[in-house]
Amino acid sequence: MAIPRTPPVAMTIAGSDSGGGAGIQADLKSFAANGVFGTTAITAITAQNTKGVSAVDLTSPEMLAAQIHAILADFQVRAVKTGMLGSVELLEVVLSFAEKGDLPRLVVDPVMIAASGDRLSEQDIVAAYRDRLAKVALVITPNLFEAQALTGMAIENLPDMVAAAKALHSFGSQYVYLKGGHLSGHDSIDVLFDGSNLSYLRARRISTVNVHGTGCTFSSAMAAHLARGRTLEEAAQAAKIYTSRAIAGSASWGLGHGPGPLDHLNWAEKQY
Repeated sequence: MAIPRTPPVAMTIAGSDSGGGAGIQADLKSFAANGVFGTTAITAITAQNTKGVSAVDLTSPEMLAAQIHAILADFQVRAVKTGMLGSVELLEVVLSFAEKGDLPRLVVDPVMIAASGDRLSEQDIVAAYRDRLAKVALVITPNLFEAQALTGMAIENLPDMVAAAKALHSFGSQYVYLKGGHLSGHDSIDVLFDGSNLSYLRARRISTVNVHGTGCTFSSAMAAHLARGRTLEEAAQAAKIYTSRAIAGSASWGLGHGPGPLDHLNWAEKQY
C-alpha cells in the first residue's frame, strides 16, 4: 500500500482580488495546479472585477505580521512569493521576516499597478522595493511597467529589456526575471539574468484580452516549482510554460466585461 506523500508548502503574501482572477485567488489556483499546498498572508482586500479596481482596504501591519507568523509557526514553508504589498509599512513587515531568513526562496513580484491602470500601492513603495526588498529576494519578477518605475529607464525593445535586467540586478536580488509580455511581436520574450548569464524564454504570443492576473500566476507558479525543489532556471521555464498554457486556455472565454482571467486549472483540455 502506497504511503501518502505530504505536499510541499508555499506561501503567498498578497492582496485579495474579489473578481478571482489575480492576487491571492490566482496564487492559490496556480499553487494547486503546480503541485503545492498554498498558504496565505493577505495584505489588502480589493473591490475589483475585470473592468478595474474600485476600492482598496489595506491590512494593518500587525495583522499581516500575525498571519505570516501563524503560517511559519505551523508549516514547513519551502518558498514564498509576494504580490501586492500596498504600502511601505506592509513591505517592512515582509522585510523583517525575510532579513531573519524566515522567507525561503523569496520571489518578489513588485505589484504596483493593475493591468487596468489602477494604482495598487503608494508611490513611495518604489524606492522600498528597489533599495530594500530586492536585497533579500532570490528573484524579482517585474513586468515592463514595473521595471520602468524601478529603474527610470524606457523599455521599448529586447535590448532595452537586457539593459533594464542588468540595472535591476544591481539592486541586490540573486536573479531578475523581466517579463516582456507588454511588448509587441510574434513571440512573448522574457529575460532571465543572474548577474553573469542571460537567458531568453520565448512563447508564442496569444491573441486575447484575457490576461488578468498573468503576473501573479507566473510568480506563484515559479514559487511552486521552487518549493518542489527545482532550480531557479527550471522553475522559470516551468512557470513560463504553465502561464502560456493558462492564457491559451482562456483566450476565448467571456468572463466579465473587461480583460478576463486565465485558465489556471487547464479546463480547456479536460472533459466534464
